[in-house]
Amino acid sequence: MTFRLFFKAVLIAAIAGAVYLLISTLRQYTFDEIAGALRAIPAENFALGLGFAACSYFCLACSDAMAVRYAGKRLAFHQTALASFTALSIGHNIGMAALSSGAVRYRYYSRWGLTVEDVAKVIAFCAMTVALGIATLGAVGFYLRPDDAARMINFSPKSVSLVGAACLLFPIAYVLLAAFARAPLHFRSWAFTMPKLHLAVGQVVVGTINFAFVAAALHQMLSAFADANYLKVAAASITANIASIISHVPGGLGVLEATIVHILPGAQSIAAVIAFRVIYYFIPISIGLPLLIASEFYYRVDPEPEPEPDL
Repeated sequence: MTFRLFFKAVLIAAIAGAVYLLISTLRQYTFDEIAGALRAIPAENFALGLGFAACSYFCLACSDAMAVRYAGKRLAFHQTALASFTALSIGHNIGMAALSSGAVRYRYYSRWGLTVEDVAKVIAFCAMTVALGIATLGAVGFYLRPDDAARMINFSPKSVSLVGAACLLFPIAYVLLAAFARAPLHFRSWAFTMPKLHLAVGQVVVGTINFAFVAAALHQMLSAFADANYLKVAAASITANIASIISHVPGGLGVLEATIVHILPGAQSIAAVIAFRVIYYFIPISIGLPLLIASEFYYRVDPEPEPEPDL
């Protein structure tokens, strides 16, 4: 099977999976629960949360734009923004984001002149941006709120401090490698060329700001019910994101709820999480899926087949 057919198969599976999981996820809550949760959120909090969610997706679009530059290509920002938003609005919901969003990215970028190798670089760059953002904001949250983090992950405060130190060392080491490593880095059969210093710093900054916006969106939903501390919410958000990535649970189902209980016990936490899911998952995918389907009709001509890379 060629790479093109493989990506097409994954794309079809991603669309079908996104529709199925969106319906399945909505079935977890009754209409009354969703409506009640949204009614309980003041309009100002909901609008701010939606704005922060939009800012998060904008940061992710910036990551794609930098990734395309890293791959040695040039595209207009509206192109990378379209590919990024469509891919991630689906990938965030169905799990296995690197594969599902990667297939959608390939569908767009291959039309605009990128090869399989180029798209692989884009996916790896964006994944690294996410990892750097989690590590940096996680280090801040773990250092400033070690007791909260310790309760959420069942670690001792001392262990949390060590985890925070490791998180902080990761982006520092990455930027230093970008500054001084000239030759490609090798790991077994893989070779990785470090991005230029300004791109590496951009990854750390954009990745961190992205997760800060995600935490801010969640904070607005929780603030509707209690006086939630932003750093405490950020620590909870990072913990939930790490657990979701490791488990590949679609949309972090159950993971976020279990984490938020540490901040806001009781039924109110469920209402806040439902509202957060609406602004960060349901609204984006309700836009992303039609965009993807519409683009399939708009770009009816497939790109010319490219030579298959040697394996």
